[in-house]
Amino acid sequence: MLSALVSVPVTPETVVPAGHSLVLWGVFNLIILAMLFVDLGIVNRKSHAVSLKEAAWWSIAWVCVSLLFCLWVGHEMGSQKSLEFLTGYLIEKSLSVDNLFVFILIFSYFHVSAHDQSIVLKWGILGALVMRLVLVLVGVTLLTMFHWVLYVFGGLLIFTGIRMATQQEQHIDPNKNRVVRLFRRFVPVATDADVPPHRFFVTRNGRLHATPLFLTVLVVEASDLIFAIDSIPAVLAVSPDPFIVYTSNAFAILGLRALYFLLSGIMGMFRYLKIGVSIVLLYVGVKMLLTDVYHIPIAVSLGVILGVLTMAVIASLVPPKCPPTRPPHS
Repeated sequence: MLSALVSVPVTPETVVPAGHSLVLWGVFNLIILAMLFVDLGIVNRKSHAVSLKEAAWWSIAWVCVSLLFCLWVGHEMGSQKSLEFLTGYLIEKSLSVDNLFVFILIFSYFHVSAHDQSIVLKWGILGALVMRLVLVLVGVTLLTMFHWVLYVFGGLLIFTGIRMATQQEQHIDPNKNRVVRLFRRFVPVATDADVPPHRFFVTRNGRLHATPLFLTVLVVEASDLIFAIDSIPAVLAVSPDPFIVYTSNAFAILGLRALYFLLSGIMGMFRYLKIGVSIVLLYVGVKMLLTDVYHIPIAVSLGVILGVLTMAVIASLVPPKCPPTRPPHS
């Protein structure tokens, strides 16, 4: 599929495929902004600790909106595009759930309250949408100009899948984060106990200082950039269409805030989810490397990914067997 993109000059028509006019992109982004305004600007205008019930309803709402958009894609662009969107959405959603583990570690390191977690996730979502759009267009442009990038993406996904399956428990130390260290060189950080809550910047001795809460946002955005470098090639493996790749990413990200508060208390239950996600990354990586040799139908990919993730969740919910206890020696 992607081999047809070799040696095609990069123009607005190649970056925005036929049938996906700039007007369509503009309308979609206006819809996203309207939904974000309703969610963050009206319903959740005042940041607060999100209850489990509220998080559950918002999670259901975002999933329903995503499925409605999938039906619209099928009606307007055909069943193939609809399956590509659903597969990309499923991949991005599963990676997002795995990323929530890292967010929990970041919030724990900075001692972020439940109220401030809502603020950080709000800004994190806005930053993630912008970064994903840039990375999608860059990724599609690279594939359009250089076919060999296809194999780089495939190898990257296989490497990431192996690393995810074999890495030990993650530890977060923002002081070693390159973005944080670079930021500290130019902007001082207020560490005193009198830092007002919910503030990103304060003034100390006539000079602007960042607060630990702003550093938290910075680390979350840096972490999401790393995740995006993995997830964008994964979705490009199932669709070279930038509109499908971006919209599937956008809808998965929009529900991330509610999903975090829904799952944060029970995240430890999904002990095999990371293994499932790593298998998905390995699969899409191999699929990408085999594109010029054998085309795997999108329906097969959707079935494989859905099956792997379902088995990972079911296996996680099965209580581990306790080793038999030996009777005490007489």
